[in-house]
Amino acid sequence: MIKITQKTLDDLEFDAVIQQLSSYAITHLGRNEILGLKPFASKNEAIGMLNLVHEFISSFENDNRIPNHGFDAITEELKLLRIENNFLEVEQFRKIATLSITTNTLLKFFKKFHEYYPLLFERSEQLEQTNLISEHINSVIDKYGEIRNDASETLYSLRKSIQSVRTKINTSFNSALSHYNSADYLDEIRETVMENRRVLAVKAMYRRKVKGSILGASKTGSIVYIEPDATQSYQRDLNNLEFEETEEIKRILLELTNFIRGFKPLLEQYQLYLTLIDVLYSKAKYGKSINAIRPQISEAQELYLRDAYHPLLLVANNQEGKTTYPQTIQMATDSRIIVISGPNAGGKSITLKTVGLLQVMMQSGLLVPVHERSKMCFFETILSDIGDNQSIENHLSTYSYRLKQMNYFLKKCTKQTLFLIDEFGTGSDPELGGALAETFLEVFYEREAFGIITTHYSNLKLLSNELPHIQNANMLFDEKTLLPIFKLVIGQAGSSFTFEVAQKNGIPYSLINRSKKKIERGKIRFDKTIAKLQKERSKLEKTERALKQNEVKKGLEAEKLETISQKAQKKLQSYQELYDSNQRLIYLGKKIQDLGDKFQENKRKRELLSELFKLVQIENSKKEKLSNKQKRAKLKEENRLQKEVEQKVAKIRKEKKAAKAKAAKIPPKPKHNFKVGENVRMDDGRAVGSIDKIEKGKAIVNYGLFTTKVSLERLEFVKPKT
Repeated sequence: MIKITQKTLDDLEFDAVIQQLSSYAITHLGRNEILGLKPFASKNEAIGMLNLVHEFISSFENDNRIPNHGFDAITEELKLLRIENNFLEVEQFRKIATLSITTNTLLKFFKKFHEYYPLLFERSEQLEQTNLISEHINSVIDKYGEIRNDASETLYSLRKSIQSVRTKINTSFNSALSHYNSADYLDEIRETVMENRRVLAVKAMYRRKVKGSILGASKTGSIVYIEPDATQSYQRDLNNLEFEETEEIKRILLELTNFIRGFKPLLEQYQLYLTLIDVLYSKAKYGKSINAIRPQISEAQELYLRDAYHPLLLVANNQEGKTTYPQTIQMATDSRIIVISGPNAGGKSITLKTVGLLQVMMQSGLLVPVHERSKMCFFETILSDIGDNQSIENHLSTYSYRLKQMNYFLKKCTKQTLFLIDEFGTGSDPELGGALAETFLEVFYEREAFGIITTHYSNLKLLSNELPHIQNANMLFDEKTLLPIFKLVIGQAGSSFTFEVAQKNGIPYSLINRSKKKIERGKIRFDKTIAKLQKERSKLEKTERALKQNEVKKGLEAEKLETISQKAQKKLQSYQELYDSNQRLIYLGKKIQDLGDKFQENKRKRELLSELFKLVQIENSKKEKLSNKQKRAKLKEENRLQKEVEQKVAKIRKEKKAAKAKAAKIPPKPKHNFKVGENVRMDDGRAVGSIDKIEKGKAIVNYGLFTTKVSLERLEFVKPKT
């Protein structure tokens, strides 16, 4: 069983990767799932997830893109479905319908394109495909979120009665309005709405002459608002009908809830499935953003990271327009431990973190930014000791804390372990701490564990040379500027460049010389030899890069010269043809001029025509002669080209015509001959009203609470329900 501690995840900044990954989720549940992401406990689970993400990312590159998977969580709705005699609201049903439609769309898609997405299809096959949920909900609730009139016979009857009563209310009110307005009892505003009812705006002095109930008055008291008696009677009927309508709607929603309750387990599966799709989508999008791939998974214990990038550093540098340097690292059973040495700020820690973070990402089912030929294996344990190791809570010094960590390493370290230790052995006396670190390293080596450490200790560099399955490595530095090149070189220890860096930073040479005398001659010679080897290696690297650049440059120059030569040759040929043509024209011009001068002298037309005819014959003889067969072939080729051009032009015209027809508006529906009393709606609205009056191409439409005057062209006929 694989187990990676939270400390290791913190040391490797795995949480920062998770935060970046979660930004690609499009659903709340998907984001929460990603934020809780940990390395898988099982190798097979991790490989299965890697394969699914790899398959999902391929959809970004082909024409059969996976459909949208967005949905609103129905967690609360699923809880409410557990409660008997409880009904869901309309908006909650719409969320359930959308979730069902989205899931079934994906299931159909993966079934259709199972050859493209075999693993995603296999995962989707575990779910039942049904449209009963969405169809049943849509039969009760329309696309505007309203209960349909035909949701039940009772509701249809009630709404028909409500519409009839509203018509009577408006008719009676309009009659009273017309009567009292002609009697001059009403104010200029004539009417208004109070408590959602139409009322007459009656002048206060005439309030006793108007039959009805007073519902209020203006602030000044000059206007009294009265609801006519006839209208009031119909309003009571309307209130009763609306109450019955509300009760019927509750009954319909309760019935629908009971129907949906039977699909509760399936809806839970649908929500889990869409959450998984969102997690896969997020991992694929994040992988694409860092050019990540699924590496080859090796059954043997080996690690080959070619052109590996630290994902957090890559994202940060891309945002700032900086260059990120990849590293290539190889580890196997015969070279399972790498000791990286060299001066600070050279990239040792980043290299160590890159290996650890990519390993954790891969074991969490995430694609990693490496070359496609890279290989990775699984480790049961990943141990790390990176960063500031001082424990304030436990009052431990850096060295005490590190010793405590090493004790933990000794207990957990096996051949299935990857250990990562930054600045191994620091925090105590260099010689004593170095000796203890050497012993620890020997134990890790004997247990056949894989690991990477960074150190400045010479004894650890020597031990790496002595033991066959440990490799020395260093980060290259420029031998002149002593600036890092950020390239890892396996097989050679790195110098700390202690005295060189001190001299570069202005420390007097006399003090540096005194310092050298205070330490063992052998150590100086050893460090000096390493530094010299590094400088030579750096020179070779620079020479190799320069040679490659020159080779590329020469190749480009050769291509450029070839292109220029071809252009010059073509231009020269064109000039030659132009020159020959001009010379021939000059010759003909001179010849015709001579004939003209001669004719000017002797006036002999026949002689002039004879000479001109000879000249034409001579010029024709120089032209290319074609046989009848060649002429026919040439004519046939010209006709073929003409026909091909005509076909292409016809095709383009046809496509343009089709596009124009598609873009054209839908032809208007046949005009309806509207009549008084018919149900209508406006072309841009949903409310249904009835026509009270038609005059001069316009109709007065009664909507119950109010009337409006509108052009007949803007009305649509609404067929009454039967």
